[in-house]
Amino acid sequence: MDIGVDIVEIDRIGKQVRNPRFLKRVYTAGEIAYCRARKQSAQHFAVRFAAKEAVWKAVGERRLLHRDIQVRNLPTGKPEVVFPKRFAKLAERVSISLSHGREYAVAMAIYRKSPYGGKK
Repeated sequence: MDIGVDIVEIDRIGKQVRNPRFLKRVYTAGEIAYCRARKQSAQHFAVRFAAKEAVWKAVGERRLLHRDIQVRNLPTGKPEVVFPKRFAKLAERVSISLSHGREYAVAMAIYRKSPYGGKK
């Protein structure tokens, strides 16, 4: 099992999401729509950015790009990670937890190397 953690300043991400190139490079269209629909959109963008970084650190797959790591919420509110087809096997092995306050957003990702929780 590998763990990835990331913490970001919400204000810093809030400024960066004003740049359309940054948005397109990091977030999916669904993530952008979700975050923009929220009252405190910078918090939602920031916690998703932290999640993408945490997942990338936990998984260790160098070919994985930020846009390949989509963070969405289940109807229960629980966050989940969705990957494109070429990385689909990763989805069943990754769990995330997200949190944010006024200044910081943090995410933790756990990557199980085996779908059964054991070693490879």
